[in-house]
Amino acid sequence: MSKNTWNSFFIACFGRKLGERAKPREKKQITSSMTPSTFSFSPEDLSLTLSGSNLHMFTFEELKYSTRNFSTSNFIGSGGFGPVYKGSIEEGVRLGLKAQQVAVKYLDSEGSQGHREWLAEVIFLGQLRHPNLVKLIGYCYEDEHRMLVYEYMARGSLENHLFKMLHASLPWSTRLKIAVGAAKGLAFLHETDKPVIYRDFKASNILLDSDYTAKLSDFGLAKDGPQGDDTHVTTRVMGTQGYAAPEYILTGHLTTKSDVYSFGVVLVELLTGRPCVDRTRRRREKNLIEWARPCLKKPDKLYRIMDPNLDLQYSTKGAQKVALVAYNCLSQSPKSRPNMRDIVEALESLLEFSDSSFGDPFVYKVMVEEKKEDNSSNNKEKMEMEIETPVKGEHQCYHYRHKKKYPNSAIHAETILHRSSCANALCHHRERGA
Repeated sequence: MSKNTWNSFFIACFGRKLGERAKPREKKQITSSMTPSTFSFSPEDLSLTLSGSNLHMFTFEELKYSTRNFSTSNFIGSGGFGPVYKGSIEEGVRLGLKAQQVAVKYLDSEGSQGHREWLAEVIFLGQLRHPNLVKLIGYCYEDEHRMLVYEYMARGSLENHLFKMLHASLPWSTRLKIAVGAAKGLAFLHETDKPVIYRDFKASNILLDSDYTAKLSDFGLAKDGPQGDDTHVTTRVMGTQGYAAPEYILTGHLTTKSDVYSFGVVLVELLTGRPCVDRTRRRREKNLIEWARPCLKKPDKLYRIMDPNLDLQYSTKGAQKVALVAYNCLSQSPKSRPNMRDIVEALESLLEFSDSSFGDPFVYKVMVEEKKEDNSSNNKEKMEMEIETPVKGEHQCYHYRHKKKYPNSAIHAETILHRSSCANALCHHRERGA
């Protein structure tokens, strides 16, 4: 899309050219919901301006039909923007658009977001394409109706998998894959010609496709980054409690390092399986970062905060390195935080670590005698027994201490016995695996 076209678009929407500073204006009350009359930008103008973006403009009736009249059986979830429904686009509805399942997000006029956020999402996702950003297929701008049509993400949000799935838990390798994908999405936004600050990075905005590829969604709060000699963007504080960077909350100063802090919060959520704010827990554990941060840099204490649902099936060295990345992301000083490209490289190098916390087993043999009763007589039979014990690494110090304190606990059964005679291979297994 040409620069002149985008300048026309921004003049119509915001009364100024692209990249031009807003003129000082009188202070007035800001409402969360903005009506279409706030802007002179018509649906026809928007469609014309986005003509090179491959976005499709749908009618209200088309989306009503695709979601079966916004049926409760098609309801997926809801957020600050409004409810989200699963829909089906049939072949031939639009030229070049294949039949597919979609997610339709319907703007709630009484919600915390309004027309401005809806328009921002159309603008950003109309321009940006990346494997780790959710694909915007089209939109609806008709009368009071504002809707966004996305590709359907079969696995839902990371939030659901971490905090709401009672009978299943994400394995370590999947958590790491999700972290890498989300990091790539943020790195792409920060490295565009005109950097974009996501501003609302959190577990509920990370969507997962059928193979757990992470994609960022909900760009309603996204902002253009600082330009030229500017070091930050000053804006009113918005976002979600627990994820926003401390300097942004205090000053309203927004930079790409604000996103880095939010990414660190999500990393800690992946490590612990806990939400960043949990009012059901004890007082000192209600705020996840205050509780977990002291353990992130101490390998001998990291086990205290690791998600018990991982059932010890994770690479301890990998977890320690992820914790260190999170610790750096959560620095109180924005300048001390790493950039997202460095984070991607650090996390990608950990993908080769397995989910197992054990090394190779050490096997030794002992000779024992066992009495064996026979119909005719009692015979002594020598049997060879192999005792197979996992080699303990430095990361198992906690489990060793726990075993000494509770030696009869079933979770510490770590010996596998193999009995074999010369004639018959009799196998008796007593399993012990930490």
